[in-house]
Parts: sequence; C-alpha cells; structure tokens
Amino acid sequence: MVELVTTMVIVGVLAIFAAPYFFDRNAFDSRGFADQVAASLRYAQKAAIAQHRFVCAAFSTNSVTLTQGASAACGGNLASPSGQTAYSVSSNKASFTGIPAAFNFDALGRPSASGVIAVNGHATAITVEAETGYVH
Repeated sequence: MVELVTTMVIVGVLAIFAAPYFFDRNAFDSRGFADQVAASLRYAQKAAIAQHRFVCAAFSTNSVTLTQGASAACGGNLASPSGQTAYSVSSNKASFTGIPAAFNFDALGRPSASGVIAVNGHATAITVEAETGYVH
C-alpha cells in the first residue's frame, strides 16, 4: 500500500510539472521548423558543391526557398531530394525572428554572408559559419 501511494504521489508531481509542456506545441513547432531550415541550408551547400553552381537561399516571414544558377543571381529552381521542381520549406505555426537576409553558397560551399538565423520560440537559432559554410 505504501508503494502504491508513493507511486501515485510521484505521478501526480510529474503531471503537475510536465503536463503543460506536452500541451504547448509552440516549442515543438518552432524547433521542428528550425531543424527543417537547417537541413535545407545543409542541402543547399552540398548541392552547390556537387553541381559546381551557386545555390541561393531566400527567406520570407515563415519560409525559405532555394534556387540555383551559374551566377550569384540564381534564376532557376533547385530540385528537392524527393524530385520536386522547387525546393521550399514553410511553416504555418513558426516564423523567423525578423526576416533573414538572402545569401548564396558558391561552388566551394562558402556562403556569401554568415550569421545567425533566429526562429521565434524558445531560443532556437541556426548558425552559418563564414569561411566553411558549416550549418549548425
């Protein structure tokens, strides 16, 4: 009986502190969007190196679109890994903290601009390193 009461108290305490986190989807949505954007930027860098072309990343309030081209202007759509003709990632539940400036990766995978891309929510940020283009 003592074990049962102890178990019920522990479950009650966990429910009080942990339950609100399970019902607040904003943190999960913003983190998921940040992970998708980071993966897209990694894909953009790898595509630029593999195709020996420029790959540009353009941002709006809640999306990123990747294009490619022979120059830094990047006129054509970059195909997604699944074969879609235009590569775009967007979210209805999360957005950027301020719209990031557009930049491109050159044929060596170096970004034209580096910095931190912040996603609204719980301190979620994506960093693009200046010399290497490493996205984390």
